[in-house]
Amino acid sequence: MKKILCFSAFSLLFLPFLSCTAPEADILPGELTSDHIMEHVAVLASDEFGGRTPGTVYEEMTMEYVIDRFQEYGIQPGMPDGSFTQEVPLMGQKTLQARLSLHTGNNQVTLSYQDDFMGWPSHVREQVDVRNAELVYVGYGIEAPEEDWDDFKGTDVSGKILVFKNFNPVTFEDRFDGGNRLYYGRWTYKFEQAIAKGALGALIIHTDETAGYGWDVVRNSWSLERFFVFDDTPHDTKLEGWLTHDRSRELFELAGLDLEEMLAAAEDPEFRPVPLPGVRLNSSVTAEYRSFTGQNVVGKLPGSDPLISDQAVVFSAHHDHLGIGEPVEGDSVFNGAWDNASGVSAVLNLARLYAEEPEAIRRTLYFVTVTAEESGLLGSRYFAENPPVPAGMISANINLDAINIFGATRDIVAIGYGRSDIDSILEEEAKRLNRIVKPDQNPEQGFYYRSDHFSFARVGIPALYPNMGVEFIDKPDGYLQEIRSIQSRIYHTVHDRVDYWWDLEGAVKDLTLVYRVALRIANADELMQWTPGDEFEQARREALHEANHL
Repeated sequence: MKKILCFSAFSLLFLPFLSCTAPEADILPGELTSDHIMEHVAVLASDEFGGRTPGTVYEEMTMEYVIDRFQEYGIQPGMPDGSFTQEVPLMGQKTLQARLSLHTGNNQVTLSYQDDFMGWPSHVREQVDVRNAELVYVGYGIEAPEEDWDDFKGTDVSGKILVFKNFNPVTFEDRFDGGNRLYYGRWTYKFEQAIAKGALGALIIHTDETAGYGWDVVRNSWSLERFFVFDDTPHDTKLEGWLTHDRSRELFELAGLDLEEMLAAAEDPEFRPVPLPGVRLNSSVTAEYRSFTGQNVVGKLPGSDPLISDQAVVFSAHHDHLGIGEPVEGDSVFNGAWDNASGVSAVLNLARLYAEEPEAIRRTLYFVTVTAEESGLLGSRYFAENPPVPAGMISANINLDAINIFGATRDIVAIGYGRSDIDSILEEEAKRLNRIVKPDQNPEQGFYYRSDHFSFARVGIPALYPNMGVEFIDKPDGYLQEIRSIQSRIYHTVHDRVDYWWDLEGAVKDLTLVYRVALRIANADELMQWTPGDEFEQARREALHEANHL
């Protein structure tokens, strides 16, 4: 009752900014308005939910809220054991103290934790002491035979601290997707490479351009508790972290090298690892750990066609955020209203609408909210690798992450446009609603590898990640630039909360389109497939073979 009363007051406060216009009756089986979307966001992004950290009472509250709504809408438990929850075994890591210094002869440069570097122990080590370690710049640190690219050239870098340039090569039309960010350009790949090479540690050079976000995002993301699925395979890597651009420049100057020249050199396919002569690194890092169980919430709406009801379409959104941190202007809660209470609300509203006409849906629909996305897509990866039905029986994934809170657009952006036959359905339904589909407007940022749909794609499931369009309706000139500034200000900060400028009319239009597209996928005679030649096509073949669909 308290939440209902709170939301009523909230609705009155934001009434001038919300629209109650419902789409045409033949498009949706029920009503969908801005208020429907705001209803769940207002609860999940409240201070009461504490930033929805995995493995805490706040995740428990989030799960209970989502499950209550599923039950209210008539959505059934989605796990084979008859429950709404899938347990995800996780390890939490929190850095207690971190020191790092650079030495050249009698000179010492001490770096400040959080301001100059972020660092943490690798592989569940509680204490890491690195002394007099050599450093080697490895460029992008990429080994990609299909791109005819090898930054290591057989060089033995074991026992060294590897310094990486972020991203992947960007100057070749015929390599690395013309310079767009692939998995090779993700920070996770860099740390994986250090482990594979037997390195002592790995440091990534941060620049706003190569990361796609500012240092504040790095600091906020890695200064709080971090999560991972524990792997007990031993390895030699002890230290992982990031360096700011300024401190990276200083590091290279100590070695008699120019940082910008070295960053440019990484674009050359003939690049070889470059030792940083005369420089040694000392570091001491301690961390504490906790083993716990994260929770994915899984609901289902059984399909009506006995011939294909054993097949599925999966909707996903991550319900976690960054929790509670150091106060900023008196606010310590990372509410995560846009990222991703908005996506959870989208999944809940889609579940409600599909439940209005279950007899019209041939395949089974799964509605999944996942844990620990912010720590590396952990919940979705666990679900995709342990689904309630085989991956080869899942036609598609529709992922909702940070939906449009900025107003109606004429277009919608499909991250990964052209990669699967989902796109032809998206285009047809968009045309029906007098809208157009556009590809990723910032492919160099690698968004296809940065949200939960990637977990489904890597096991072969075609995935759609719809994003906000860029052609806004009835907005002033320069509005898109203003939005980009707002997104940069609120992303992974305490400022990501519901604000007076929210305009959810665009979200209503986007979800109306998503509803139609997913309904078409659920009722299609054939399962969705990747475009021939796509990097995930082989994984799809393997999944279909395992499910006896080949």
